[in-house]
Amino acid sequence: MGDPKFSRKTYDTPSHPWQGERIKAEVEVVRAFGLKNKTEVWKAETILRNLRKQSRDLQARLRLDDAQAKIEADALLAKCGRLGYLTVGATLNDILTLKNEDVLSRRLQTIVYEKGYASTIKQARQMITHGHIFMNGHKVTVPGYIVTRLEESTIEFNPASPFTDEMHPMRISSEQAAANAAVRAKAEADRAAADAAAARADAAEAGITAEDGVN
Repeated sequence: MGDPKFSRKTYDTPSHPWQGERIKAEVEVVRAFGLKNKTEVWKAETILRNLRKQSRDLQARLRLDDAQAKIEADALLAKCGRLGYLTVGATLNDILTLKNEDVLSRRLQTIVYEKGYASTIKQARQMITHGHIFMNGHKVTVPGYIVTRLEESTIEFNPASPFTDEMHPMRISSEQAAANAAVRAKAEADRAAADAAAARADAAEAGITAEDGVN
C-alpha cells in the first residue's frame, strides 16, 4: 500500500528525454491549454494510457463471453461519460480514439475559460488559484481538477470576488466571449476534419472500404 505520508507519482514520464517532435508537440499543448509545465501533459497521457489499457483488456474478455467484463465495460463507459470524455452511446472502441485534448478540455481551467469567465486561458488559471471560482458552492483552487458533467453547470464566481461586478475592468465582455467561442469551435472543427482525413488515408492505405465497416 505504501506510506500515506509519501504520495506516489500519478503519471509516467517519457521513455526518452530528447525527442524533438514530442517536445515540440508538448510545447504546443502547454501553450494552448495554459498549463504550468509538461507534467500536466504527462498526467493526461497517463490517464489516457490507463483507459486504453482497460478498454483493450475488456474487449478481449468480452470476446470470451465474460459476464463480469460486461459489467466492468458498462462501468468504464459510464465513468468516461460522467467525466465528459465520451458522449452517450459511446463504445469501448471510442475510448481508443481519445486524445490528450479530450482530457485536458475537461480541466477546470479550460472550462472556466470556455464559459467566458476569463479573457485568456492564463487568466483562467490565475482566477482559480486566487480563489475567484466556486463550484458546487465551494471554492476550488486546483486548475487541473477534472470537472464532471454535473459539476460543469455549477461553476460560478466566488460571491466575495470583485469579479462579480460586471463593470470590473478585467471582466470579459459578452462580445469577446462569443468571439472566443467561435475561435474554439473553428479550431475543433478543423481538428475533427484533419482527424477524419487522416483516418480515411489510413483506411485507404490498408485497403479498407466503407462496405467493410458495414459488414
